[in-house]
Amino acid sequence: MATVARENIGLLNDKILIKVGKEDYFPSFEKKLKEYSKTVNIPGFRKGMVPAGMIKKMYGASIYTDEVLKTVEKQLYTYLDTEKPDIFAQPLALDADIRKLDLNNPAEYEFGFEIGLKPAFELASLPKAKAILHKVEVTDAMVQEEVDRMLIKGGKMTEPETVETEEAVLNILFTEVDKEGNTIEGGIEKENSVIVKYLTPAAQKQFMGKKKDDAVVLQLSKTFDKDKLEAFVLDLGLDKDDKESAKKYFKLTIVKIGLVEKRELNEAFFAEVFPGAAVATEEEFRKKLKEEIEQYWDAQSRNQLHDQLYHYLLDETKIEFPEQFLKRWLQVGSEERKTPEQAEAEFPQFSSQLKWTLISDKIVKENKLEVSAEELKESMKAEVMRYFGGASLGDDTSWLDSYVDRMMKDEKQIDASYRRLVTDKLFNWAQSQVTPVEKHVTGEELTAMQHNHQH
Repeated sequence: MATVARENIGLLNDKILIKVGKEDYFPSFEKKLKEYSKTVNIPGFRKGMVPAGMIKKMYGASIYTDEVLKTVEKQLYTYLDTEKPDIFAQPLALDADIRKLDLNNPAEYEFGFEIGLKPAFELASLPKAKAILHKVEVTDAMVQEEVDRMLIKGGKMTEPETVETEEAVLNILFTEVDKEGNTIEGGIEKENSVIVKYLTPAAQKQFMGKKKDDAVVLQLSKTFDKDKLEAFVLDLGLDKDDKESAKKYFKLTIVKIGLVEKRELNEAFFAEVFPGAAVATEEEFRKKLKEEIEQYWDAQSRNQLHDQLYHYLLDETKIEFPEQFLKRWLQVGSEERKTPEQAEAEFPQFSSQLKWTLISDKIVKENKLEVSAEELKESMKAEVMRYFGGASLGDDTSWLDSYVDRMMKDEKQIDASYRRLVTDKLFNWAQSQVTPVEKHVTGEELTAMQHNHQH
C-alpha cells in the first residue's frame, strides 16, 4: 500500500516522500504489457500474436519504469489535492536513480519531492503612506503651444525662396572647415535638417534673407544653444564628452528651404479635431482642448500616484520566501534551464515580481475586486472606439457588438483585458486608502518622475 509522508526541510520548504509497493504499480504494468501485445507491429508476427516473452523483453523495462513513475505521480497529486498546501509552482523531484527499477525484481520504491510554501503576511498599512499627488496646472500658454503644434501638423509644406522666419526648416549640408572657411581634407560632411528657431539668435540673424546654395561659416558652440548642441555634436559623429568638438567650425550650406503653411483656425479644423462635438468658435475650441489636456495630465498624475503606492506596498510589506527552493526552481523548473549563477543573478528581480503577485492577489481576493463579463465587453468596445479615434460610427452600430463578441472568444484578448481592468480596480482601491498631499509641478517634472519610476 502506497504511503505519503511530509517533513520540513527549511523555511517554507517541505519534502514529500512517497513509497509505492508492488501491489500499487504491478497490476497496471501487466495490463499495459497485454495492451502492447495486441497493438505492436513486429515483422514476422501477425498483429496481436507476438509472444508475451518477446514483448516483455523488448518493451518491458520502459513500460515498467513508466508505470512506477505514473503511480508515484498519481499519489503525489492525490495528496496535494487532498491536503491543499499553498505552494509555489510545481513540486520539484529530488534526485532518484531510476536505473534501480528492475522489472524482474519488483520491490518497494521511495521517491522524494520538494515543495515551496507560500508565506502568510500582512499588507503594509496604506493609510500610513506619505503619498503626493503631483498636479499639473494647464495654462493658456500650454493650450496655445498645442494649438500651434496641431496647426503645423495639419499644415502644408511650401518651399519659399528665402529664409524669412524662425519657423523655416532648413536642409543644411555641414562641411568641416577651418576658422577661415577652408575645407578640411578628410573632414566631416553630412546633411541634416534644422528649424531656424533652434539656432542661437546670432546664427538665426546670419541665415535671414539667405537662399538655396547660400552658405555661412559658424562654430558649433555659437550655432546651437547648450540644450541643442549635444544632439548635433552626436549626429555629426563627434564625441559629446570632448570639449574640442564644440569648438569645430563648419560651413553650413542651404540645400533646401521649407516652411509649413499653418492650417486656418476655422470650423472645418474644429470638426476634424473634435468630430461630432459641434465646436463652432475658437473660444469653444480652446476650452475643449484645455479640458482634454487637463484630462491627460490628471491621468498622468494618477499613474504617478499609483506608482508611489506600488513601491510603498512592495517596499513596506514584509514577506519571507523559500529562497533555496525558488532558486532551484529557476534552474530546473522554468521553461529554460539555467545555471546556478544565472538563477542567483535573476533571483532579485524574480522575487520582486513574485512579491508583487502575492500582494496583488491578496488585495484582489480580500476586497473582492471582480471583473464581470459585461465590464470586459464594455472595455473591449471602448478599445475599438479608441481605434477609430472617437469618429462617428453612424447610427447602425450592430456590427460593433458582433465584432466585440468575436473578440470575447479570444482567450488571449480576454486575459489581457481582464488583467488591465483588475489592475485598474486594484490601484483605484489603493488610492481610496490614502490621503495624498497635492503638489503643483510642471509637465516636464511629472514626465521625468514617470521615466524614473517604472514597474
